[in-house]
Amino acid sequence: MQMKKRPVRAFILIHVKAGQSKKVAQSIGEMPGVLIARACWGVPDVIAYAEVASQRELDDLVTVKIQELEGVERTDTHIALD
Repeated sequence: MQMKKRPVRAFILIHVKAGQSKKVAQSIGEMPGVLIARACWGVPDVIAYAEVASQRELDDLVTVKIQELEGVERTDTHIALD
């Protein structure tokens, strides 16, 4: 019996420059694998939830796509446990 591979699920907390939260959240929300991205009050400025096929895909999403967006200062990623 072959086990089905589970997706990697993560909450990504994003700190952005002042005044850019909504724009950054919208851009992140359009990325493949991101199911939800919302600007919010307080710290962090944006919270996103992603489901991807592998750790490598999550790494690419966060370090290449999200961290390179204009306005993003830093991220804090939390992988959800099943």
